[in-house]
Amino acid sequence: MGELTRAAAVTGIAELTPTKSPPPDREIEIMAVLARDAIADAGLRHDDIDGLLVVPAGGMRMLFPSLLAEYLGLRPTYADQVDLGGATAAGMVWRAAAAIAAGQCRAVLCVMASVLDPARFARAFRSEGGGGPSLGFGEFESTYGPMGVNSSYAMAARRHMHTYGTTSEQLAKIAVDQRTNAMANPMAMYREPLTIEEVVNARLVVDPLHLYEIVRPCSGGAAWVVAAPDLALANGRPPAWLLGAGEKITHSNLVASPDVTRTPVVESAARAFAMAGVTPADIDLVSVYDCYTIMVLLTLEDAGFCPKGAGGPFVADHDLTYAGDLPVNTHGGQLSFGQPGIAGGASHITEAVRQLRGEAGERQLADCELAFVNGNGGTMSEEASLVLGR
Repeated sequence: MGELTRAAAVTGIAELTPTKSPPPDREIEIMAVLARDAIADAGLRHDDIDGLLVVPAGGMRMLFPSLLAEYLGLRPTYADQVDLGGATAAGMVWRAAAAIAAGQCRAVLCVMASVLDPARFARAFRSEGGGGPSLGFGEFESTYGPMGVNSSYAMAARRHMHTYGTTSEQLAKIAVDQRTNAMANPMAMYREPLTIEEVVNARLVVDPLHLYEIVRPCSGGAAWVVAAPDLALANGRPPAWLLGAGEKITHSNLVASPDVTRTPVVESAARAFAMAGVTPADIDLVSVYDCYTIMVLLTLEDAGFCPKGAGGPFVADHDLTYAGDLPVNTHGGQLSFGQPGIAGGASHITEAVRQLRGEAGERQLADCELAFVNGNGGTMSEEASLVLGR
């Protein structure tokens, strides 16, 4: 067990229903609504919040924590801006718990939102291939005309197929099971039934990944409170205790990746499980970043749910739905729930909290005591893993 085990818990949560159309409000206004609702859901008062974790927003690269604190009327004793891409949400949870354990604060508001600007999104892909400005990307990758991160994850999928015999049908099974989960989630963007045949016969975006295996951008956001033990019980509902955490970064650009079929989840998950004193066999809910079907498969392997290279047969042989023997992304995952930019990983946190509370409605697991949550940033670059418990 580590010093962070049960030092704090995720309590109040708030979340926007993802939408394809940009909402009329600015990101900071959306964050204010989410903050208000998360604090209320936690059963806390505005003045109880003395910590603040945010993501870059509103085009600001500096000073955004103080700007948002002023906007919300907060006077935090601890604040920071976290940017780990899709691993940001999971990274916020353990950072907040560490600040509480260090005595710097007692209740940390974590808030993130993203408003989709279709024109800006398209310009980014045309000018930078979707990868953003970086030395390695510009020199070694964009020269060859990749389609942003789509081509990076497609390369990982193709390499996994070549090395381990993974098939398109096996990857499609992940998207289908998560769509079944989404059909039981009123907030999910995509709730129409989906079959393996429909996935493998859909438009090929970047070989070997098809349309339904790739997230599509949207607007949305979420907020939650990480609180000290006494405050975590304020709302009278079971909090989601942080039991273990781990983080690992191995590269930024894919060209620098040690192995495109092995992710830093190997290290981040191992540390999270060791700190929590549990193993993958103990986990009731797997809530992991799913920007692409291949990322789910790689995470299951690298976190130890199955041996390396066995992910294809493993997902084919197990029921990943909320009614199955290995529930994965019971809210539908980002593939069907939606991925609002850097806030995409937040839905994996909020779903874990709902399941641990017993508040997931139709998709509620019969006995959910432990959840494994993983956030993935960049092209399998930045990984943050959590074990949450009731």
